[in-house]
Amino acid sequence: MSDRPLLPLAGEPPRERADAARNRDALLCAARRLVAERGAADVTTEAVAEAAGVGKGTVFRRFGSREGLMAALLDTSEAAWQGEVLGGPPPLGPGAPPWERLEALGRTLVAKRLLHADLLRAAGRSGARSLAAYSFTAMHVQHLLRELEVEGDLLFLTTALLAPLEIPVLDALVHHDRDIPRVADGWVDLARRITRRPFPGDPSPTYS
Repeated sequence: MSDRPLLPLAGEPPRERADAARNRDALLCAARRLVAERGAADVTTEAVAEAAGVGKGTVFRRFGSREGLMAALLDTSEAAWQGEVLGGPPPLGPGAPPWERLEALGRTLVAKRLLHADLLRAAGRSGARSLAAYSFTAMHVQHLLRELEVEGDLLFLTTALLAPLEIPVLDALVHHDRDIPRVADGWVDLARRITRRPFPGDPSPTYS
């Protein structure tokens, strides 16, 4: 008789069967590749299942729905970005001055969210960012503002910096003929004004 416990030990997360974990990884890899090739709107559960070499029912067992699959893709992207913030190379990761980290945060989020806009729509309500994901970004921004010795209500200033990075706002900006670099430059301009950083070519702060 096996000495493996029938239930997880106290405090341990439930173990996922090896075959279930393999199917999940295969489906996520296939979905990621198809979204990159076709765009999220044109990716079906049938196509993902076929590309992953599993039955269509496996998609629903692992993710519940097509929206759930797209939301899982977003989760993996968010987790990877958070990992870069916490331990990746500078300037997004540790080791760079706080202003450089704040600028890198804004630029990477503009690019990531605009590139994933179709994926966010395909994920529907399942793709709505969790409170934990928002809180991670907000806490990091507040930390950087403190390091920059910004005065004022940091909660409201952080909200002002993060609001333009939401997909509805970014979509509206892009529809006004602004490409990703121009949107990112606009966000950096806002961040400079909030943090009172000097503008390029101006050694003195813009505000007294």
